[in-house]
Amino acid sequence: MRFLTYRDLDAGKVKGKLKKVQEAVERDDFRTPDIKKLAQGPYYRAKLDDTNRLLLTFVRHEAEGKDPETVCMALEVIYQHQYEKSRFLRGAAIDEAKLPDFNVSVVNTEAQRVRYLHPSRSEFHLLDKVISFDDTQDAVYRTPAPVILVGSAGSGKTALTLQKLREMPGQVLYVTLSKFLAQSASELYGAHGFENEAQEVDFLSFADLLRTIRVPAGREVTFEDFRVWVGRQPGLKFTDAHQLFEELRGVLSSSPGGALSREAYLSLGIRQSIYAAEQRPGVYDLFAKYLKWLEEARLYDSSLLASAYLSAVTPTYDFVVVDEVQDLTAAQLALILKTLKSPGQFLLCGDSNQIVHPNFFSWAAVKTLLYKAPELAERQKISVLQANFRNSGQVTRVANDILKVKHARFGSVDRESNFLVRAVANDPGSVTFLPDDKRVKKHLDDQTRDSTEYAVLVLRDEDKAAARQAFGTPLVFSVHEAKGLEYPNIILHNFISGSRQTYAEIAEGVTRADLQADELTYRRARDKADKSLEIYKFYVNALYVAVTRAVNRVTLIESDTRHPLLGLLGVELGNEAEQLKAKKASRDDWEREARKLELQGKKEQARDIRRRILQQKPVPWEVWTPQVLARMQGEVRAAPGDVKKARALTDYALLTLDDALLDEMAKLKIKPAQSFLRNSEKDRRIQRQAVVDKYRKPYETGNLKAILADTERYGVDHRTPENLTPLMLATLAGNLPLVEALLERGADIEQTDIHGRTPHMLALWQAMTDTEYARTKLGPLWERLKPTHLDVQIGDKLVRLAESGAEYYFLSVMLAQWPVYSSKLNQPHLTPRDFWERRDGFFVNALQTNLEHFPASVLKEQRRKRQYFNHVMARAEVESSYMPARKLWKRVKMGYYVLNPEMQVKLMLAPNSEGEWLGVALLADAVGRGWLDTSDS
Repeated sequence: MRFLTYRDLDAGKVKGKLKKVQEAVERDDFRTPDIKKLAQGPYYRAKLDDTNRLLLTFVRHEAEGKDPETVCMALEVIYQHQYEKSRFLRGAAIDEAKLPDFNVSVVNTEAQRVRYLHPSRSEFHLLDKVISFDDTQDAVYRTPAPVILVGSAGSGKTALTLQKLREMPGQVLYVTLSKFLAQSASELYGAHGFENEAQEVDFLSFADLLRTIRVPAGREVTFEDFRVWVGRQPGLKFTDAHQLFEELRGVLSSSPGGALSREAYLSLGIRQSIYAAEQRPGVYDLFAKYLKWLEEARLYDSSLLASAYLSAVTPTYDFVVVDEVQDLTAAQLALILKTLKSPGQFLLCGDSNQIVHPNFFSWAAVKTLLYKAPELAERQKISVLQANFRNSGQVTRVANDILKVKHARFGSVDRESNFLVRAVANDPGSVTFLPDDKRVKKHLDDQTRDSTEYAVLVLRDEDKAAARQAFGTPLVFSVHEAKGLEYPNIILHNFISGSRQTYAEIAEGVTRADLQADELTYRRARDKADKSLEIYKFYVNALYVAVTRAVNRVTLIESDTRHPLLGLLGVELGNEAEQLKAKKASRDDWEREARKLELQGKKEQARDIRRRILQQKPVPWEVWTPQVLARMQGEVRAAPGDVKKARALTDYALLTLDDALLDEMAKLKIKPAQSFLRNSEKDRRIQRQAVVDKYRKPYETGNLKAILADTERYGVDHRTPENLTPLMLATLAGNLPLVEALLERGADIEQTDIHGRTPHMLALWQAMTDTEYARTKLGPLWERLKPTHLDVQIGDKLVRLAESGAEYYFLSVMLAQWPVYSSKLNQPHLTPRDFWERRDGFFVNALQTNLEHFPASVLKEQRRKRQYFNHVMARAEVESSYMPARKLWKRVKMGYYVLNPEMQVKLMLAPNSEGEWLGVALLADAVGRGWLDTSDS
């Protein structure tokens, strides 16, 4: 059996012993190193000696023309039996006496499948799964900056860039246009607890990067906004909304110098604009109207904003990765690069064949922007990834043929995009077409509507209605929504036939013989005045993007079954009666799919899943929103003798230990409040525990059935009467099996309570008041609940705190305690005097409450020293000159701080909402701030 080693594995003093384990495995001797299966995930352990262990996993790989093989992967040395410190085991406790013996047949069955392993390289990389670089990827990985990387869909660009990012010291940035891609890249980067102590890394969408410079007024304009506006403009018969949007965004708004003047626009070269010279004056008139409309509608164009922000940028980063660079304009890219301390310390990657967002991108323009002088730009080497690790053989073949058609018809887009790809997967897959016939579509719909493995794609947003009439799946997308999607199977609904004439013109004059070449030769179009490529680029790229969303199979439903492009691409008629054996998705599958789509911004499809498939209903009880609490308080003041009205407000006050509210209710002669304040500490605990049990007892027990039944009825993130999600309550109870079950169903770890606390903050709060919880529950919960970052707004700037940074932990603790800072009723060992002196401040030593019981996964041992605490507090002060300047708090006196009064925290009180920013001064006081708009809740 082959034995590979994780690149980041540090064998230290046991290298020789690790070598002996390797030799035993390679001779198929699993008994000598005593390899045994762990219950936690796909992991095994081998004995290095009496006290040290080696963590292993196994993968299964099938290379073309070879038998499948199982490969042993060495992940980590575990010293002194300290399994709880493992990066991979997430705080699990291991009883070695109960480990089952190694079974080769079980390993062969359960091993993770990988599509590619280098035939001879002995090390591997790891993100969320095992990664093995081919020779081209490995060469790029070792190439010093600057690096420009071109790769097709499925070429492993993102995985390669993240591995390279992990190596870079100092302040580093990953930025891309897509918020979802930035978030998923952050999760991949930190998979299995990876950290690099030598760096601080930010993962930002371009919109969030703008917010770190200055929060824009209003929101970013979308194509849908633009399309509605264009529909009100007279005299637009010479163009359509898509082309006009591309011209305005990609030409008139794209310059780092700001919007082009009329004179500059009219003097552009032939290939620098979509429109002919005689059309441009009319286009510029529309541009002037566009700018005025943006201002009136409180919308902004992020490219224009980028040029306006250039003068405000402070060079912050030592290295920058720009992913999917083809989606950005020159102004946006210029802003990103200006954040660099040293020019040239960047990695740009993308694929111009995937441009479906309007921006008039070209690699030549990028290189000119980077290197100014044309001769320097020409000499800059660009690395090209030609292996495709995602798509099956037939899907890759058709994708290549689409590129060949574009090349034969229009010439080369540019030198950098003049390449084809090869499929790595040992899976032929299929690409076929079926007629647009009711009987055929019903047969196909019957088999796919209940599966999350089939999605339907159309060319335009306006084409989705017809697709929904034919197919019952909620997974219907336009190509503009397709970026970031990946499904095993894709159905294209009248993609070609719906724009029959356009695709016929694209295929005109191209023959199958033109598509026989194994590579593309660089060839520009002879006629520089021919704008065919610019006009038809969207349609060719859209078909390429749509096809490459499929891992295994593409089925085209076409009304024009004789369209020349189908024959040109070698797409043949499929079997109308084929039994697809599509897997029916469970409720949990659909719940996860909805959550994934929400994260990707595909809200329409997520809503459709929840409404039509999950059929989730509003909760039948009243939820304690700030408005409801304010109303309840008013009702109690007006009728203090009404026991029923007072009961819920009293319960809220006891659950949150709100002594100010209890004092007021006692003065109104409400007996539960009076007795609580009169009682001894012991009796107070008994009285409060009774209220806690009333609302939270089901979350503490081992019976998950009732809780999960409620998530099916009302959604996994529904709100209980006290305005907490099931995940928050399971966290407070320390119920790890329930937490895992809810996360498996897609529970959102970024939802907050009405005080702005996420589940990970609630876990910290509970651990600071309960030593047993801190010792036994916090570690496993923290590994599962911590977000990749914590966002706050300081004044008019977004501040993002990465999970690996100490400020993330410190501020999480402070915000966790914020609602109870003034309470006289807090736990005896954590008094207000320990933590808070006045309403707005805290003592630094309070951050160490119960810290001796916290696992190292929450806060590393080396970060627990008072000297380190003082250092972190000092560098994040309002007056600190440290870069990056976080400005989170202000020191009032020795060891005593107040939170920056300009700080705002986002409240997320409903699934799939944008949230609401609220100043920290208001966070603690839910009662009385009923003005907060929580209508989405």
